[in-house]
Amino acid sequence: MESSNVLLTGTRYSNLPENYVRSVSDRPRLSEVKDCENVPVIDLSVADESLLAQQIGNACKSHGFFQVINHGVNSELVEKMMEISHEFFHLPLDVKMQFYSDDPTKTMRLSTSFNLKKESVHNWRDYLRLHCHPIEKYVQEWPSVPSTFKDVVATYCKEVRKLGLRLLGSISLSLGLEEDYIEKVLGDQGQHMAVNYYPPCPEPELTYGLPRHTDPNTITILLQGQEVAGLQVLHNGKWVAVNPYPNAFVVNIGDQIQVQYLH
Repeated sequence: MESSNVLLTGTRYSNLPENYVRSVSDRPRLSEVKDCENVPVIDLSVADESLLAQQIGNACKSHGFFQVINHGVNSELVEKMMEISHEFFHLPLDVKMQFYSDDPTKTMRLSTSFNLKKESVHNWRDYLRLHCHPIEKYVQEWPSVPSTFKDVVATYCKEVRKLGLRLLGSISLSLGLEEDYIEKVLGDQGQHMAVNYYPPCPEPELTYGLPRHTDPNTITILLQGQEVAGLQVLHNGKWVAVNPYPNAFVVNIGDQIQVQYLH
């Protein structure tokens, strides 16, 4: 593929290109996905920390996912983050290609699918991946367009990191540990952001934006678009579409701590 044609954004497709078509056995089984059933929604404004820890612990055991509301991240900041992401992916192609790379070792890169060099079938997504902690180490290499990109994303990353540490505290308490136990054990962990963009797909029954996977990290905090229930999670052997909840984040406990709830 020529580099000028790599990204999906900015191109309209009437049919799905062959290198995105999954084999019959590996195609999405949309009819098997249960209709928009919410994973647990937890209100973080609850004053009783022990009750909150119990709710989070129960959600981790039953689903491995939950949504949080009244999480402390300003709603205007969240809206700005969504807007700046949309603006970035709709920049002219020649501008975006300045940030494009297939090198997974880079701490800032715009790319597509997962690994174009190794895949036989690609995923229907473009993404911008950023290292975010410590901010002062990485922010200078981030895109400078749109003009407010660095300010908005840096502020958002700092606020979401605070939320993540608070959630790790509640998870520690739910396991019968001291509140700062997981944070101390992990040390000063890194923070990565993937801004995913899924263009309109002409034949979504033939491909995935992202196929089934687990997150290898400690915790993932996901800001989901409100328009479509595109996120699906495996619960009791069935795929469940996560209905977007207003002003909520979806939280996924990753592989690093998931095993704690299995013993």
